[in-house]
Amino acid sequence: MTIIDAHHHVWDLSVRDQSWISGPDLAPLRRDFTIADLEPVAAAAGVTAAILVQTITVPEETPEFLAMAAASPLIAGVVGWVDLTAPDVGDRLAELWSADGGASLVGIRHQVQAESDPDWLTRPNVLRGLATVADAGLAYDLLVLPHQLPAATRAAAMVPGLTFVLDHLGKPPIADGDTEPWASAVSELASLPNTVCKLSGMVTEADWGKWTVDDLRPYFDVVLDAFGPDRLMFGSDWPVSTLAASYAEVVAAAGELTANLSQSEQAAIFAGTATRVYQLQGRP
Repeated sequence: MTIIDAHHHVWDLSVRDQSWISGPDLAPLRRDFTIADLEPVAAAAGVTAAILVQTITVPEETPEFLAMAAASPLIAGVVGWVDLTAPDVGDRLAELWSADGGASLVGIRHQVQAESDPDWLTRPNVLRGLATVADAGLAYDLLVLPHQLPAATRAAAMVPGLTFVLDHLGKPPIADGDTEPWASAVSELASLPNTVCKLSGMVTEADWGKWTVDDLRPYFDVVLDAFGPDRLMFGSDWPVSTLAASYAEVVAAAGELTANLSQSEQAAIFAGTATRVYQLQGRP
């Protein structure tokens, strides 16, 4: 079975600091993580393609990622960043298209989880930017916390031509064992046809070092029921996931969660949805 890792990161601390990596809990991440580090563990897990996702909100990172994609057979696409509130969003996207590796740009993301305004996604200037992303034929990755899901739902309803990709299931409180109000909010988002969800980031929302697949299953069941297999896609969230599990363990957990699905449903989650949403077919 083909496996596409629809969500991973890289960073080089000598090029740019990652200010979000702070405190003792995240200390294992304060080192460089490169494509060369990912390639062997991805190959060992049967992963043949991957989507490289932005990590910080600076304009220089996305062109660097596009150049990486041009040089790496593993990177099938890049989810980058532009300032959605800028009046010239379209021009900035055009610049990325024309950059080295620009054809690999498949989506845009912003760390909405860091915004203090829970309604940030529905601000008029943000909605204008999202509409421009839709006009460019790109997807939009949603990095939100559970309390921001209602605004994400309203934004998706207001920009129906844009596919919204929910990262990490919307970060449910897996370690606490609670499903509400997250489950209701994520189901409301899923009721809109222009939304999909990444089966990613679950192990780091669970109890690090103690989680089991049974801990993850109630949350997987919610998104499976809400979105269906054709609107779910697997992502590792490597290397953030290494805080709680090895790459092989993340892939194995996803395999165990989906083991009772049909082959066609598994194929959708592990490759088909990402291929369709990020328009990977025929990309160089």
